[in-house]
Amino acid sequence: MGACLVAQALALPIAQAADNASSAPASSVTATRYHAADAPSATPVVYLGHINPVMDQESYFHGIMNELEGRYAPGGTDFRWDGEAWYGSDYNKVWLKTEGTLERGHLHDGDHELLYSRSISPYFNLQGGVRADLDDGPTRTWGAFGVQGLALYQFEVQATAYVSDRGRFAARLEGSYDFLLTNRLILQPQAEFNLYTKSDAGRQVGAGLSDVDAGLRLRYELWRKFAPYVAVTYSGYLTQARRIVHDQGGETGTVRFTMGIRSWF
Repeated sequence: MGACLVAQALALPIAQAADNASSAPASSVTATRYHAADAPSATPVVYLGHINPVMDQESYFHGIMNELEGRYAPGGTDFRWDGEAWYGSDYNKVWLKTEGTLERGHLHDGDHELLYSRSISPYFNLQGGVRADLDDGPTRTWGAFGVQGLALYQFEVQATAYVSDRGRFAARLEGSYDFLLTNRLILQPQAEFNLYTKSDAGRQVGAGLSDVDAGLRLRYELWRKFAPYVAVTYSGYLTQARRIVHDQGGETGTVRFTMGIRSWF
């Protein structure tokens, strides 16, 4: 009995609506259409003060080894690494960066940075922290401040200024770009330049444009997190640094055939 009453109650307004629609002029009957993204929701969006609900405040960990490679030349093989990792959200992160070279059993060019990063635009982060030069040479400590991100046409760029505990200044400019030959085969030119205001013979550093490290790498992504590559690389000293290294009996610059892997997690 109750079910019948409910059915009648529901049927009555439906029938009335149908009669009204049939009696109205055709031009007055309109249907409101929505795109899926614009359709009204039965659940209202709740705002807390001036804070809009977002889904980008979670913290994550990400690490990448951009270069883990052997550089081959008649005079010997050098092994080089260049990697970084970060933990944080889209807006705030803590970065750890490390790079260096193992040459004939000796570590040099060891550069390790601990940075705080703050997003200042959809494509760039402002970074500040400390850098420590730790290898077989004299230890140096620097304050670091710079920007990192994607420039026009998706160029990856990084520009950092440094001030040392000895009152010296330095700057580094890095850049790279990925040419997608196929979905998995990628050609990447890369370059890094280092500048210093004063020479430091203990670390084979010269005033002015001190050294450059560049390469052209062709990698194949067996899967997205692992890609072996072959490359041609060049690492060399310039201006005063070149004279310092030459006087110490070191190699001032060499083009090398290189093989390595790139991996992230």
